[in-house]
Amino acid sequence: MTSRVTDLSMPQVSATIVACNEANNLARALRSLACADEIVLVDSGSTDQTPAIAASLGARVIYQPWQGYAAQKNFATGLARHDWILSLDADEELDTEAQAAIRSWKGSQPAADGYRFARRARYLGRWILHSGWYPDYKVRLFDRRKGEWCGKYVHESVIVNGRVETMPGEILHYTCDTLEEHPQRIELYTDLAAQEMLERGETVNFFRRWFDPIWVFLHTYFFRLGVLDGHQGFLIAAMAARYVRRKYAKLASRCAAFGHDS
Repeated sequence: MTSRVTDLSMPQVSATIVACNEANNLARALRSLACADEIVLVDSGSTDQTPAIAASLGARVIYQPWQGYAAQKNFATGLARHDWILSLDADEELDTEAQAAIRSWKGSQPAADGYRFARRARYLGRWILHSGWYPDYKVRLFDRRKGEWCGKYVHESVIVNGRVETMPGEILHYTCDTLEEHPQRIELYTDLAAQEMLERGETVNFFRRWFDPIWVFLHTYFFRLGVLDGHQGFLIAAMAARYVRRKYAKLASRCAAFGHDS
């Protein structure tokens, strides 16, 4: 009887992924989730083979129109059979150390309510170790009774009402394979960021519009040691400056359209 009670106290894990048109990345992510007890994939309308690939690799696939990053991920959390949630993006994977750490962790009673992993990004063929991109800790394993995804538009994250510890291993994040992809992502995310700032009542003055991008470049490239990331580090700094410049330009445009001062 004692052994049975102990077994029931051990955590079971539901892995969740939200995806749309991720056929090129998905198999890698799903195979790294073999340490989970189930995989739930929420698809928001893929026109490629994303749902078929997910199903072929054992995931339970559910369609849900896009609601926003945090809302979509919380929807996936709500579909899980188990309270412990392991969340990945489709362009990520758990490295072998992280997979082994989760398997080991499942053999004991959790000492925390959430666990974070270091995340290492691959950008234009290089693993980035500086530029403010590493270790980029992310909470991705959490008890849904104590945590949820927050963030209306961008920069969604898991907020845990309890103790958070660091899990061994890393999440490997495969970002841009070509330089053309990065400006495209910046346009998407700055649309969202500008809208979020507008709804919070924020404005931006002339000084910030022109000074902040320069400061972000210098801070990323020199103070965050992007210079040690080679050519990719320079591009990351330049794109970080571009992000700020485009975000502020879009915010100023929307403020003007709504008659707000900027």
